Amino acid sequence: MRSSFVSRSGFVLSKTPNYRQQAARRRLAVVGAVVGLALVSGLIGSLTSHSSGDAPRGAHTGPFSYFPSE
Repeated sequence: MRSSFVSRSGFVLSKTPNYRQQAARRRLAVVGAVVGLALVSGLIGSLTSHSSGDAPRGAHTGPFSYFPSE
């Protein structure tokens, strides 16, 4: 005998994603977030960089450039 709770007509409900599908979705979300953050960081860095040559040619930056050299 068929159960009275079985759907006979109308919309069929979708199945809940299994563990592998949920893990893949999470992995895709994390990869997308990392790529998005990298793109936004690169865009902000390119907009704030000084590429117009405002710095004098004699100025060199290095590991000890914090300390002035005589």
